[in-house]
Amino acid sequence: MARILIIDDDPSVGDVLSRVIRGMGHESTHVLTLRQGISQTRTENYDVIFLDVYMPDGNGLEALPEVKAAASSPEVIIITGQSDRNGAELAIANGAWGYIPKRSSIKEMNLALTRALQYRSEKQAQRPLTALKREGIVGRSPRLNHCLDLLAQAAASEAPVLLTGETGTGKEVFARAIHENSARAGGEFVVVDCAALPENLVESTLFGHDRGAFTGADRARIGLVKLADGGSLFLDEVGELPLSVQKNFLRVLQESRFRPVGQGPEVESRFRLITATNRNLEDMVREGAFRQDLLFRIRSHVIELSPLRDNLEDLKELTLHYIATLCERYQIPTKGVSPDFFEALAQYDWPGNVRELIYTLERALAAAQGAPTLYATHLPLSLRVRAAQTLADENPAAAITRENLSPALPAALPQLQQARQAAVQAFEEQYLRDLLALSQGNVKRAAQMAGVSRQHLHDLLKRHHIKHPEI
Repeated sequence: MARILIIDDDPSVGDVLSRVIRGMGHESTHVLTLRQGISQTRTENYDVIFLDVYMPDGNGLEALPEVKAAASSPEVIIITGQSDRNGAELAIANGAWGYIPKRSSIKEMNLALTRALQYRSEKQAQRPLTALKREGIVGRSPRLNHCLDLLAQAAASEAPVLLTGETGTGKEVFARAIHENSARAGGEFVVVDCAALPENLVESTLFGHDRGAFTGADRARIGLVKLADGGSLFLDEVGELPLSVQKNFLRVLQESRFRPVGQGPEVESRFRLITATNRNLEDMVREGAFRQDLLFRIRSHVIELSPLRDNLEDLKELTLHYIATLCERYQIPTKGVSPDFFEALAQYDWPGNVRELIYTLERALAAAQGAPTLYATHLPLSLRVRAAQTLADENPAAAITRENLSPALPAALPQLQQARQAAVQAFEEQYLRDLLALSQGNVKRAAQMAGVSRQHLHDLLKRHHIKHPEI
């Protein structure tokens, strides 16, 4: 006997569904608010949940990740009296078992429940999966847990995976985790940044070339596709792959064979493909910038990573994790964190996502220097201003005061190029001072952290008149 929960504010719908469920020999519970439903999932175990969309105290689609994240991992069937295409897409994308209108017949609801229970039974009968290796993936929010479920499914398969999401959401971290949890973990994980490939060398970089294939090809070179043989090939920003190369790459996916530049013999490579993009590939297909047949091949599994602003429940754990990581990397004592530090972080919308968070924490550590605790004052000025503005917006009186104290507009502005140069110079100077503080004055370590040569770093320090013993 299965346990079924109905979350719907319409008593008549609950009565009808309850009769159907009990007629099938299962136990039924009906609650009238979203809050009651979520509370039930935290204290009771359910096999299937019927979830309404428009509730008096919230939206069922928005609560779907939290409902799915219940300890019993229930299958969720969305029911709604106002069905629409966008709602159906959002429901399925967030892990709902099904999406059915309330006007559906009793037979259709019965069938949906029967299939959901059959799927659940077969899933539970499978051998339990080992714990995921998730290095670098931090957090426990419902959205992240849903992505981890999809990661586990993708790792157990050989089919191509497409990772989507904004820049900085951790697509490469997820791609590496898929590889590390797959049967190909012993093979190479080869990363290709499609946006950084020189257009005239894309095919040579991917497929390799024979000696003399073009001017400057003084020796043969193995391509990255071949290096991934037996392992995983990760094409980051796959939307930047030129159309001319997309056709050839599609053939590689279909036949696992390709010819290096120079018309030499064909080469075989059997790799697992993982791709990522922050662009809408379907829009690119409509614009003629991406091949539809290639899109069909690369998206057997799709994992959409949500932005940090939608996963703020993970922010504290992420912050503590990266502070500890950065302190260890730069060999500085672990810092304590003040509550106002977390409060300021939570007020920011993080357009650069986790990548921006890491850089922000680096800046904060540099500003704190030897202080044992991080406070909001150690954060970059722009972030602290945003936190203050948010608090002012929540208090109308404070907002009026802020408006009254706003400085008048300047009488004139410099030319754009001059303004840009001044801003870049100011940024470089502050960055260099933070860099020296974080590296504790060690120029060699500072150059490694900045990703530049020591000579280039010396030149930058001289240009900004920053004195240092090694200069």
